[in-house]
Amino acid sequence: MTRISNMWFLWLLQSFTRGLLLVLPCNVSKAKLTHVQLFSNSSQNRFFLFLASLFNDISMNHTIVGEFVLLGLANSRQWEIILFVFLGIAYLLILLGNISVISITLTNNFLQTPMYYFLRNFALLEITFTSTFLPSTLYSLLTERKTISLPGCFLQMLLFYCLGTCTLFYMAVMSLDRYVAICHPLHYPAIMTSRFCLQLILGCWALTFLLMFPPTIMTVQLPFCGPNVMNHFYCDASLMLQLSCTDTGFIEELMFIILIIILPGTLIVTAVSYGSIIVTILLIPSSAGRRKAFSTCSAHLMVVMVFYSTCIYRYIRPAQRGGQDSDKVLSLFFSVLTQTVNPYIYSLRNRQVKQALKEKILKFSGSLRQM
Repeated sequence: MTRISNMWFLWLLQSFTRGLLLVLPCNVSKAKLTHVQLFSNSSQNRFFLFLASLFNDISMNHTIVGEFVLLGLANSRQWEIILFVFLGIAYLLILLGNISVISITLTNNFLQTPMYYFLRNFALLEITFTSTFLPSTLYSLLTERKTISLPGCFLQMLLFYCLGTCTLFYMAVMSLDRYVAICHPLHYPAIMTSRFCLQLILGCWALTFLLMFPPTIMTVQLPFCGPNVMNHFYCDASLMLQLSCTDTGFIEELMFIILIIILPGTLIVTAVSYGSIIVTILLIPSSAGRRKAFSTCSAHLMVVMVFYSTCIYRYIRPAQRGGQDSDKVLSLFFSVLTQTVNPYIYSLRNRQVKQALKEKILKFSGSLRQM
């Protein structure tokens, strides 16, 4: 804790020094920032230059990186075409499934319950999450363009980790909603009021930004002097830290602590909720009712297990220098595969949703015949 406190103080002092350097009378080479020439040799300027070199704000004999190279998912053109088709179909299914969930739950009066309120927000979150990296990945596979600008990489990293973290909180909230609905059905309307549901959603976003903004902002402020190659298909924070030309120990420790809080914490909430649901299901006297409930619950648990196991193995373990191909496979599981099946397992398998979808299709086909 003492080391973390000291490094936190150093980071604050570094940011303060950066602000002071903005008003210094110095001429910095805009091409490569290879040296600093002071107009004055005053002791004050030399002191500020000493602080800058101490914290790597101005790095001697370094070239500033303007873009990153993402190696992507495949090395051969044949595999790039195959992956483009596969990921393109997956992205279309994600968009189609989640847009269907949003439109059906918004327009059907019988689906204005807390469960469908959470599912609608979850569907919107999945669309935005996958849209942070899948379109650029598809473009890279199609055109073989593997570079991304420094601001674009920072923005993608910020959105990816914030939206991905919020997904974890949403899954925990939805498991709690199902726990109250199944284990305490009489108290469900009194507990899951519209105000409380809104507070849960806002709480998910507040926790996400509170936990994820500090390390991502610190990463954005790091200098990158080369090399600029990442063995991944999106801007991964752990790989970006490896490419920085300054000490990133504090940021790595902070990110590890945050991930330890988020991943096991939300997993415990989800596991306890589904465990209580399973116990309640076992008490159902009807065998047909038990089979139906287990069918729904087992599908949810399968998605949760795949999502959490790949996330935990990918991020709560020592980062490999330069990245590994196995990391990209794991990332595909929790960022693409689970997102593809989520709308069909959580929503479109539901009897009420299927009935509402059927009515919409019949109404639409009827209007086409009249035209």
